[in-house]
Amino acid sequence: MSLNNIYFILVRPQLGENIGSVARAIKNFSIKNLRLVNPRCNWPNSKALTTCVGAKDILKSTKVYDSIEKSIKDLDLIFASTSRIRKVNKKIVSVLDLKKNIKKKGKIGVIFGPEASGLSNDEISYADYLVKIPTNLKFSSLNLSHSAIIFCYELFKIFSKKNATYKSFYKSSTAKKHEVNKFLNFIIERLDKKGFLQPDHKRNSMIRNINNIFYRANLSEQEIRILLGIFSTLNEFNKKS
Repeated sequence: MSLNNIYFILVRPQLGENIGSVARAIKNFSIKNLRLVNPRCNWPNSKALTTCVGAKDILKSTKVYDSIEKSIKDLDLIFASTSRIRKVNKKIVSVLDLKKNIKKKGKIGVIFGPEASGLSNDEISYADYLVKIPTNLKFSSLNLSHSAIIFCYELFKIFSKKNATYKSFYKSSTAKKHEVNKFLNFIIERLDKKGFLQPDHKRNSMIRNINNIFYRANLSEQEIRILLGIFSTLNEFNKKS
């Protein structure tokens, strides 16, 4: 199974802006399938196009249905998002535990209710599982697109085959120890001249602390040059003043 088999289903969505934001969210995490059931806003929707940013292809391929039953008839496993615990005979799981409840084969649907009220009990009756996002118990209602993106992220982690690794494009090499030492000798010499490393019996511990600060920073060659330039400029400024 892959992310191509994930279907996000918005039931009676009220605002085009939220539909667009959900389209953007699912595209962020390589999910392509968005379905609408009886949208309350006009469809197609210009505000959805505005908020989807670069996900217009998702909106163009979005399918609209007049019932939940029709929207899920080709799917194999249905999760329904809920912000509150329901008195229904359904297993309720955390969004963090989706992996434990996903089958290896088949198509998966994730259903979200309208912004103001969420899914009705009749609507969640079509789900295999109810899914709750752990939140502040006193303030658990999330924006539709925020809920969607949390599901996207969790599903993306489950189905992504590669571990994410990132490389910095920063080109300057880590400073050699002799370069760091040269810089430290430079500032310690000037601090001595200014009488900063006083009293004498504390001088060694102060120098150790200064050394610890700059060695711990893991500075690059470029950063060492910048720091040398800064302290040199300050030194010249003090001489003139």
